[in-house]
Amino acid sequence: MKGLEQVYKIYHKSRGEGFAILQQERGDFLRKHIGQNKQILDIGCRDGQLTSTYLEGNTVTGVDIDAAALARAAERFGITTIHADLNDEWSFTNTTYDVVVTCEFLEHIYFPEQVMQKAKQLLKPDGIFIGTVPHAFSLQSRVKLLFGNKSGTPLQDPTHINHFTYREFRDMLERNFSDVHIEGLTPKRYSLFARFFPYLFAHDLMFVAINKSS
Repeated sequence: MKGLEQVYKIYHKSRGEGFAILQQERGDFLRKHIGQNKQILDIGCRDGQLTSTYLEGNTVTGVDIDAAALARAAERFGITTIHADLNDEWSFTNTTYDVVVTCEFLEHIYFPEQVMQKAKQLLKPDGIFIGTVPHAFSLQSRVKLLFGNKSGTPLQDPTHINHFTYREFRDMLERNFSDVHIEGLTPKRYSLFARFFPYLFAHDLMFVAINKSS
């Protein structure tokens, strides 16, 4: 784990402590769908900055590869933490949860659908799988890439292994969960266009899916 953990220590340090992209918008979405009185597993929680937006009234366990970030999450927000490389086998399978959160994480992992399947096994019947991923193929990104410019697009981030289209990501969710709902998180300057093309201009895809009991 040491090599990959060092990569993410450097990456997190470059972004700064307490950083969470689009925190207000994503936090509002998470609170709305999570509610309270839930046992929650937050995979890829970093230092807990986004976790703090839905922590009130819930019990959260955070998982991350960066031990230093986890220590800050535990100190600042009092959450339980698990230090793990989520590309490996998961050893923390003796607990089930009402909610599994994965925000800006699936694009960093080698086999995202396997993560969905593992998360599903940790969810109680009718539990919620929720989170966000960058939308790599927004129209804005496509235009930039057409001219060989990846600045401001998900391709700019060297730690992004996967780059999701809306359809690809939706299909992956629907193979593993029921009642899949996806919202596009669109910059305000494109809000008019988003009324007609809700995913084409989206910067992020915010999703919630249910682990329906059979």
